[in-house]
Amino acid sequence: MTPAPSLFPSAGRLRPRLALLAGLAGVFTVAACEEPADMALPTDAAAAEYYASPSVQSVEMNGNVAVVTVVQRSSDLQRGGSLWAKMGPYIHIFSPATEELLRDHPGLAGVRVRTVTTSDTEVASVLLERSTLNDITWKTARNHVAHALTDEGAEQVRSIERLVQYGERRTSHEYNSALVRR
Repeated sequence: MTPAPSLFPSAGRLRPRLALLAGLAGVFTVAACEEPADMALPTDAAAAEYYASPSVQSVEMNGNVAVVTVVQRSSDLQRGGSLWAKMGPYIHIFSPATEELLRDHPGLAGVRVRTVTTSDTEVASVLLERSTLNDITWKTARNHVAHALTDEGAEQVRSIERLVQYGERRTSHEYNSALVRR
């Protein structure tokens, strides 16, 4: 004769469940005690410290977006035309400075890079949102920049084109139609 099924599990089956519940309670307790991320935004001066390039004209906070303004030399625009005009902001948006700024300040929603001529005419503007790149895609972005800056001749043109295409797929971007042909 088999015993009638019990409404309560046997003690042997109950212990692993209690251990699991106790473990989960411990995990949630530790997670609840962790300090929240510091969501404070950097000041203009603090954000500017990340960008040491002499071509950086200014770094300002606009809400929760850091806006980096970079001077693009007229000689570069004349030499490289539309392609170099498009490339300008991607050199800075995919820089280690931008990656570090976003990493160090979780309250930032993104970084915008504006390129302007020496007479302060806007050439291009790109916005990189915080969640767009991960560790792998940051490395890819930096590699595109490195190739665009170091390759020579026809290979450099192809590298710049690849950088611009990569950037356009990952940013909101606008180009001055008087300086950049589509």
